[in-house]
Amino acid sequence: MARIDPLTGQVVGCVDLKSILSPKNDSETFDVLNGIAYDTKNDRLFLTGKFWPKLFEIELMEQGTAESKEKTKL
Repeated sequence: MARIDPLTGQVVGCVDLKSILSPKNDSETFDVLNGIAYDTKNDRLFLTGKFWPKLFEIELMEQGTAESKEKTKL
């Protein structure tokens, strides 16, 4: 996932999300990350994917690592 500066349109960072799904949930049908939502009121970032069994809430860390908190499926 690319982090883009909304004022300049420049890519300012990248987040590696390859390991967000556990191997038991990862298959050819679950491999497309295509849902990203930001809740400005509560400063929360959500991720999901095409046919993914779960919705993830992640927190971006300064070092560029991501920590996920599993939430219920929508």
